[in-house]
Amino acid sequence: MKVKVLCRNPDDYVRETTRDIQRVPRNYDPTLHPFEVPREYTRALNATKLERVFAKPFVASLDGHRDGISCITKHAKSLSTIISGACDGEVKVWNLTKQECLRTVQAHEGFVRGICSRFCGTSFFTVGDDKTIKQWNMEAPGYGVREEPINTILGKAVFTGIDHHQREGTFVTCGQTVDIWDEQRSSPIRSFSWGVDSFSCVRYNPVETELLASCASDRSIVLYDTRESAPLRKVIMQLRSNTLCWNPMEAYYFTCANEDYNLYTYDIRNLDVPVNVHMDHVSAVLDVDYSPTGREFVSASFDKTVRIFPKNQNHSREVYHTKRMQHVICVRWSADNKYVLSGSDEMNIRLWKANASEKLGLLSAREKAAANYNKKLIEKFQHHPQVKRIARHRHVPRDVLKQKRELQEMKEARRRKEQNVRKHSKPGSVPLLTEKEKHVVAVVE
Repeated sequence: MKVKVLCRNPDDYVRETTRDIQRVPRNYDPTLHPFEVPREYTRALNATKLERVFAKPFVASLDGHRDGISCITKHAKSLSTIISGACDGEVKVWNLTKQECLRTVQAHEGFVRGICSRFCGTSFFTVGDDKTIKQWNMEAPGYGVREEPINTILGKAVFTGIDHHQREGTFVTCGQTVDIWDEQRSSPIRSFSWGVDSFSCVRYNPVETELLASCASDRSIVLYDTRESAPLRKVIMQLRSNTLCWNPMEAYYFTCANEDYNLYTYDIRNLDVPVNVHMDHVSAVLDVDYSPTGREFVSASFDKTVRIFPKNQNHSREVYHTKRMQHVICVRWSADNKYVLSGSDEMNIRLWKANASEKLGLLSAREKAAANYNKKLIEKFQHHPQVKRIARHRHVPRDVLKQKRELQEMKEARRRKEQNVRKHSKPGSVPLLTEKEKHVVAVVE
C-alpha cells in the first residue's frame, strides 16, 4: 500500500524575524504565467511615467559672483570643491556639500579666461586679460594674512585658456600661440604656431598625456604631441569651434563644440569624417565636458539650455533650462558622475542632477532593487511607441521650440534645393554628401 504524506518545511515559508517580508512561494513555469509580457509592459509604462513625474533635476544655485561666470574647474582630488572665475577677474572656491563660498580672490583685471587645478590638488592656476598666469594656493591663508599668488608670470599677449598635465609639473596655455610651461620657469619651454591668429581653447589628453588639442580662430582644430617639435595635423571645419574635450576613457576620441549649433566627435586616427554629429541646440555651443565614465557628455549653449548627450547618439537624452538662466557659458560634469555644474551670464552657478529622476540620499536595498528593476523594464520596452513617446518628451522654452522648427524648415529647404540641382545637372557632377562629410573642409598634415 502506497501512502502519500504531506511534508512542509517551515524554513520555506516562515520568516526568520517579524521584520522580514513574507515569503511567497513562486513557480516560474512560463505556461502558468501566460500574461507575463503584458503585465511587464504595463509596469514599464508606469515606470516611464513615474520617471517623468519625479524628474526634478535642479539641486542648488550658488550665487555670490558680481559678474557673469566665465570658467569653472573641478578640484583634482576633492569631490566637493570647485573653483569658478568671473568676468570681473574674481575667483571663488566653493564647497558643494555646504553650498557655500569658502574664499574669494581678486585674481585678475578684466576677464578670468581660464582656470585649472594642479594634478595633486595643492594649488590652481588662473589666466586673465591682464596677460598674467598666476598660481594660487588651494588652502586659504591664515586670519589677517593678505591673499597673494605663489607665482606670477607676465606674458607677451593675452592668454585665452590653460590646462595642466595629469602627472608632471608642466602646463599649457593658449593665446596667440600654444605654449608649454614648466612650473619652475618664467618663460615657455616650447611654443607651437601654425599660421593662426589666436587659439580659444587647449586641452591635454587625460589618457595619452603627451597629446594636446586646441581650437583655433581659423576654424581649425590642431593636434600636437609635446615630444615633437611641430604640430601633428589639423582639421579645418566650416565654422569655428569654441571648445573641445577629450574622452577620459577612450584616448582617441574628442568632442568639439561648434558655432554651427552642433557638436562633433572625432577619432584622431581618421579626421576626414567625424564619428558623430550631435544636433539639438538652436544656437552656438559654448562649452562641453565628458562624464568620468566617458559614455556621455554635457554641453552648454548660447540658447540658454544645458543638454546631455550619449556619446554615440545624434540627439540629446536630456535638456535643462530655467526661466532665470541666461546664456550658459561654461559647464562641468562632477567627478562622481552624479551632478552637472553650469555657469551662466546672470552670475549664478547651478547644480543639476545628471540623472533627472534619480533619488538623492541613502537608498534601502528594496529601493535599489525596485529602481534597477524599473530601469531594466524601461530598457526592455524602450522601442514600444507609447513608452518611447513618454520617455522622449521634454518641455522646452517657446523660443527654443520656435527656432527648432525654423531650423528644420531651413534644413528641408536646403535638401530640396540640392535634390533639384542634382536632378537638373549632369549625372555625377553634384556629389551626394552625408551629414558627417558636409562639415569638414580639409585635413592638413
